[in-house]
Amino acid sequence: MKKMVITRNIEQHYREQIQAIVPDWELIVGKDKNIWQEHIKEAEIIAGWKNGLEEYCLDPHAKLKWLQSWSAGVDYLPLEELCSRNIYLTSANGVHANPISETIFALMLGLTRKIHTYVKNQQKKTWHHAQMGLEIHEKTIGIIGVGTIGKETAKIAKAFGMHVLGVRHSGKSVDYVDEMYTPDQLDMLLPKCDYVVVTLPLTKETNQWFGAEQFKQMKASAFFINIGRGEIVVEADLIQALFEGTIAGAGLDVFETEPLGTESPFWEMENVIVTPHTSGSTEHYDQRVIENILIPNLKAYLSGKIPPINLVNFSKGY
Repeated sequence: MKKMVITRNIEQHYREQIQAIVPDWELIVGKDKNIWQEHIKEAEIIAGWKNGLEEYCLDPHAKLKWLQSWSAGVDYLPLEELCSRNIYLTSANGVHANPISETIFALMLGLTRKIHTYVKNQQKKTWHHAQMGLEIHEKTIGIIGVGTIGKETAKIAKAFGMHVLGVRHSGKSVDYVDEMYTPDQLDMLLPKCDYVVVTLPLTKETNQWFGAEQFKQMKASAFFINIGRGEIVVEADLIQALFEGTIAGAGLDVFETEPLGTESPFWEMENVIVTPHTSGSTEHYDQRVIENILIPNLKAYLSGKIPPINLVNFSKGY
């Protein structure tokens, strides 16, 4: 009997939906290692990755043929090994468009309208204007990485009457983006932006991509938002840019080292909002992964096709 392992705790009705598609397979579901450990080498399909799984599913005798990631980013996975074994890898890209775009605007609005400052003042029972004065309407936003998240962010930006600039490899136009640039044109985009939003995946090309040179190209009044990956930014250069006033502030959900260490200057900066890598968290996460990605991919796989949704290109790293 073939086996499928889901290393997550999912609601019973989702389990029943999946089992109905693979009625002749043994379906093993649960976050606890003790539930799936004895089955993992026999699993042809695994949904959800856990640290240490490579010991089992990349064993020469393992039967894994397709791995469905429960996250959009796949930089933490053993990509070279999966590629060398011709294992299909599909991501959860697209699940996060709504919650992350909401977080992006929460950070942008929070910094613009000084909500983080007022929350601190409320805790101290301090009535103070805090030099409030900025608006987000009619400003220019640069979205670095116009994928699913970037497109939704651009759509929301137009509701504020914003001028939207975007960066994507192809340079092809997208709805709600007024001007599209390619990565080698970043230096043309940055000086125009009041907000720079990074939504990129972490790859060999994007690693340490944003450093001192990029921050110097930005307006002194601009805000920097990063919900992609912390390693995309040279963190020491960002800290220096914030201390020196090279840029106005930052909203950061991701960091080079997580959890963010208590010694990090980010915690104490008045012009920074820190969130603990939660921009993609949502009540609808499992539903979207299972119903929009896993089940359609599973049906395709069972019919002999390559899983079509979010198939990772190993050479690109996403």
